[in-house]
Amino acid sequence: MDPKGSLFFPGQSSTIAGEVDALFYFILYLSIFFFVLVTGGSFYFAWKYRKKGKDTFTENISHHTGLEIFWTVVPTILVFIIFVWGFKTYLKMNIPPENALEIKVTAQKWFWSFAYPQGATTTNEITVPLNKPVNLLMSSQDVIHSFYIPGFRVKMDVIPNRYTTLWFQATELGEFDLFCTEYCGKGHSEMLGKVKVVSNEQYDQWLASNTGESDLPPDQWGAELYKSKACFTCHSIDGSPSVGPTFKGVFGRTEKLTDGSSYTVDENYIRKSILEPQAQVVAGFQPVMPTFQGVLKDAEIDALIAYLKTIK
Repeated sequence: MDPKGSLFFPGQSSTIAGEVDALFYFILYLSIFFFVLVTGGSFYFAWKYRKKGKDTFTENISHHTGLEIFWTVVPTILVFIIFVWGFKTYLKMNIPPENALEIKVTAQKWFWSFAYPQGATTTNEITVPLNKPVNLLMSSQDVIHSFYIPGFRVKMDVIPNRYTTLWFQATELGEFDLFCTEYCGKGHSEMLGKVKVVSNEQYDQWLASNTGESDLPPDQWGAELYKSKACFTCHSIDGSPSVGPTFKGVFGRTEKLTDGSSYTVDENYIRKSILEPQAQVVAGFQPVMPTFQGVLKDAEIDALIAYLKTIK
């Protein structure tokens, strides 16, 4: 494994990364070799057979059997090598081991949410154990997204109304970047996440402690959730316009809705907007907010409400 990375890739931090890189560099160097060969040959023959004084004609050559065999057989062999090599790597990347830890991934505009078998949930940060295969069962709630971890060399489209899968086995502790690589709207560039690789002991401790509760005061916990649950991608806290209404002074504010009615923002309105965002849409904004049912626990919703009350 290459921990430092190269001009083209970050460090190799998964079991499949080395194989992906090896195939990439084989194709790259092969392409460079033939580019130099063909381009150099073109310049050489252009110089060798340039016009020199009196007009002369090149000897009539209809064909060269040896050359025809060479430029047919050699590329065919190389194509078969690349196909077999690539297909074997493809199978390794798409068939997870039977003992893989399965984590449910849900993509929506514009954040990632993760559900673990033990009941824990996270947003924009997935925690996985070191040297253990992890299988991701992925789906989208709105448009096509794409799940990409450069350090692991794994990428897969996440599609609405169907499941796709992706697996990896991390070989290095630390945090690794997670991107959406399919343009999915205004907040696409902010649909970022982290993959946190920890030891098996730390993973077990993390699962035990991730109960959806916090020792912080509700408003401070809500401030953390505003960032960790990606609320900031659509709602500002400084009054500036965004995809959704600003949170500045939101509690107690009277909002005009798209159906022509008005509503004063209170605890019930905020809760309903989180769980049923299409029920009461503020006039002037598109109904694009996803539901957070199954993503936020009741305690987390209470903390967010407490935080919104403090934003004046």
